[in-house]
Amino acid sequence: MPASDRILLVTGGSRGIGAATCRLAARQGYVVAVNYHRNIAAASAVVAGIQREGGRALAVQGDVAREDEIVRVFATIDEQLGRLTHLVNNAGITGLAGRIDGVDSATLRSVLDLNAYGAFLCAREAVRRISTKHGGRGGAIVSLSSAAATLGSPGEFVWYAASKAAVDAMTLGLAREVAAEGIRVNAVAPGLIDTDIHDDAGIPGRLARLAPSVPLARAATPEEVAETILFLLSDAASYVTGAVLRVAGGR
Repeated sequence: MPASDRILLVTGGSRGIGAATCRLAARQGYVVAVNYHRNIAAASAVVAGIQREGGRALAVQGDVAREDEIVRVFATIDEQLGRLTHLVNNAGITGLAGRIDGVDSATLRSVLDLNAYGAFLCAREAVRRISTKHGGRGGAIVSLSSAAATLGSPGEFVWYAASKAAVDAMTLGLAREVAAEGIRVNAVAPGLIDTDIHDDAGIPGRLARLAPSVPLARAATPEEVAETILFLLSDAASYVTGAVLRVAGGR
């Protein structure tokens, strides 16, 4: 379908990889719903930037760790933009870094609720709109996994790694489930990326400390990950489904 007919939701689209994905998608002609939880200023800035470049975008508030808010986000898109064709499951958190013997249940719950439970529910709502079985036009879903899913993140956030391993399994199973309904389902597994997720985890300086362990000897930019996401959303990836594409500089 022409890019101008594509309606894309990016969860957690107000900053980092999500914001870079929103901006690049809009430049490629997608109509973009920029989901955010609390930071309306950041989401509004992304939308304003897209509109200045002649694109069409809408900021949509909603906590994608909560089913009722996920349902509302999708309903808002239905009403204001039209029937969804593409989803990027990007929203995610690590929780404060630490060992498993020091983590509290609230951290475990918040990470798994957003990264796994929320991703599943967003995929459910997307399939209900994109699938030809439900009257949709077909499209694509790309979820954000992480290199942590295979590295394990020992001593930092094993629970985050586990939540992203769930995304990998969902990607494979869902891709096979809806392949005959016009939906491709893939994931991107970023490695060390220059975003504020490291500061949010309480480990400033992590980028500089770990960069030497990356074969390419640096962290990636959010824009580099966005390029891979947009490839998987596009018709250029028309024979790619069920894949987890690592963007980790060889790490």
